[in-house]
Amino acid sequence: MTLYGEKSPPADDRPTVQVTAVTWPDEGSEPVTTAVPGELDGGPGRPRRVRMLLAAGITGAVLAAVAGAGAWAYAGDVPRGTSVLGTELGGRSRPDADRELRAELDRRAATLGAPLKVTVDGRTAEINPAEVGLAVDVPATVAAAAEADAHPVSRLVGSRTVEPVVTVDEDRLDGALRKVLGEQAQGMTMPAITYQGTTPKVVPPKPGLTLNPQRSAEVVRAGWLAGAPVTVPLVETHPATTPEELDRLVSELAKPAVAAPVTLRTNKGSLTIPPAAIAKSLRFSADKAGKLTPSVDVKRLRTALGDKLATIEAPPKDATMKIAGNRPTTTEGRAGQQLDAAALSRDLLAVLPKADGREVTGELKATPPQLTGEKLASLGIKERVSTFTTRFTGGMASSRSQNIATIARKVDGTVVLPGKTFSLNGHTGERGYAQGYRDAPVILDGKLVPGVGGGTSQFTTTLFNATYYAGLEDVEHKPHSYWFDRYPAVIESTIFWPSLDFKFRNNTEYGVLIDTSYTSSTITVSIWSTKIYDSVKTEYGPRRNITTPKQIHLAPGPSCIETNGINGFTQDAFRVIKKDGAVVKREKFTWRYDAEPRYVCGPKTS
Repeated sequence: MTLYGEKSPPADDRPTVQVTAVTWPDEGSEPVTTAVPGELDGGPGRPRRVRMLLAAGITGAVLAAVAGAGAWAYAGDVPRGTSVLGTELGGRSRPDADRELRAELDRRAATLGAPLKVTVDGRTAEINPAEVGLAVDVPATVAAAAEADAHPVSRLVGSRTVEPVVTVDEDRLDGALRKVLGEQAQGMTMPAITYQGTTPKVVPPKPGLTLNPQRSAEVVRAGWLAGAPVTVPLVETHPATTPEELDRLVSELAKPAVAAPVTLRTNKGSLTIPPAAIAKSLRFSADKAGKLTPSVDVKRLRTALGDKLATIEAPPKDATMKIAGNRPTTTEGRAGQQLDAAALSRDLLAVLPKADGREVTGELKATPPQLTGEKLASLGIKERVSTFTTRFTGGMASSRSQNIATIARKVDGTVVLPGKTFSLNGHTGERGYAQGYRDAPVILDGKLVPGVGGGTSQFTTTLFNATYYAGLEDVEHKPHSYWFDRYPAVIESTIFWPSLDFKFRNNTEYGVLIDTSYTSSTITVSIWSTKIYDSVKTEYGPRRNITTPKQIHLAPGPSCIETNGINGFTQDAFRVIKKDGAVVKREKFTWRYDAEPRYVCGPKTS
C-alpha cells in the first residue's frame, strides 16, 4: 500500500519474495493448496475460502528491524537524545554519564569559578561561588537525566535538555548578600507589648522589604549557570502576628492580666501577687518571624516579689571557695525548696485572662545547688594565676572608698565555670542606694558630678587587669573618656548601670575564682585557677595626637567639682602572651582619650 504524498521506491529496489497461501476447507472438505504470485484470489472458479498469511519474509524483516532499533534506543541508563550543559549523556550508563558530566564541568571550571556579579537594591558586588557553596550536584543531575520522560519514538528520533541540579548554602549566601545590602533593608517592625507601670504599651507590626533566603538562592542558582549578572529581589515580609491578633492579645490578656492580683497558695502558706509584679513578669516575645508569644518569666517574678517569697521558698546555696592561708578552701553547698518554675509559669498564664478565680497552687520542689563541693573541687582551682592592685585616697571614711569596698565584697568568691562569661552588671545588678552604694564623683556628659556608685569604675579597672593578665578572653569593656594616672593607660575600664558593662569569658578548661581584698587605700583582685601561660605582658606604643585641656567655668554649687585638666592622647597597648617559651598571642588594644577640661567653679575674672 502506498501512502498519499509519498513516492514509491523504484521497482528494482523492491524485494522479491515467495508467498505461500494456505486454505482452510470448510468442515475439513478441502485440501491445503499452494499458489504462485498472481493467484492470490484463488483463480477463476476456485473457492474463496482461502485465508492468506502475510508475506512472511517482509514481516520478519520489519520485526527484526524494529527489535534492533528498540535495543539501540533503550541502551544505557540515560535515554538517547538527552543532554546536560550541551553534553550528550544519552545511551550511557550512570557511571559513564557521571564521568562525562564531570569532565564537562572541569572544562567550564574557570567560568563557573569566576566571581558572580550580584545586585541587591541597587548595590552591586561580586561573590565567590565557592564561598557560598555554589556547585553542580553531579549524582543528582545524572539521576534526573536518567529519569527524563522520553517515549519510544522520542528515544529514536527526539532530543531533550535536562537542567543541572545546582546546590548552594542558603545561610552563607544570605550572609554574603546582606553584606552587599548593608543597612538599606527595611526590616519588619516586630509587634511588641510592654508595660509602663501596669499600662500595656503596644508597638504595631509593620511589613518590611528584605532578602528571602529561598528566593535569593533560586535566582542566584539560575544566574550562576547562565554566567550573567544576577539581580536579587527584595521581598516584602509581614510579621506573623497581625494587627488584629495584637489587639486581641491586648484585650484578652495584657489588660485583664493586671486588672487584679492573683493569689498563690502552697503547703507552706499563701501570698498575693500584685498587678505590678505581674506586669514585670508577663512577657510577650517575638520570634524571627514576628510571632508574638506570651509567657510568665518566673525569675522576674521572684525579683518583683522580693522578700515575699522568703516565707515560702528556701533557695539552694552553691558550694563556695575562699582563699585561706594562701590556698583555696571549699565549703559545701546545701539544697533548698523552691516553686516549680515551669508549672507556676504555665498555671499563672492560664488565670491571667480571667476576671474571677484568679488563684494558682504552687508546688514546692527540692532544688539541689548548681555547684556542689565535689564539682567545685574538680575544677582545677589550685593556684594564683594573676593579681592586680590600684590605689585610692580618702581612706574608708570616703563615700568613694565605701563604694569600692561594697562592690568588691559583692564579687569576692565568684566562680566562673569553663566556657562561661562573667558580666559585672549581671552579677551585681543595679548599684543604687538600696544596695548600699553612696554618692561620689562620676563622669557624666564629660564632667565630674556627684552620682550614686562613684568609684565602682576603679574596681572595674582592677578586675579587668586581673583577668587581662590571667590571659582570659576580653568580651566587653570601655576605657574612660579621660585618662587618670591612677590607672594604666588603655588597659582600664569604666562601668555604668545599665548601659556600660564589663565582661570576660573563661576560655580555659578550668574554673576561675575571683578573690578580692581591700585596705584603706588599695583594692586588689586576684584570679585563681590553673596556670596555662608562661607570662602575660603589655607593650606600649608611643602616645600620639596629644591635645591640651580647655578651661571651662561652671556655676558654683554642690554639683560643681573642679579639676586641673588632663591632656588627651591616642595610644596602643599590646597584650603579649607566651607559652612554652614562644609568643602564642599578641592582641592590640587602642584608645583615644579626650583632653579633660580644667573646670573652674565660678565666673571668669578679668
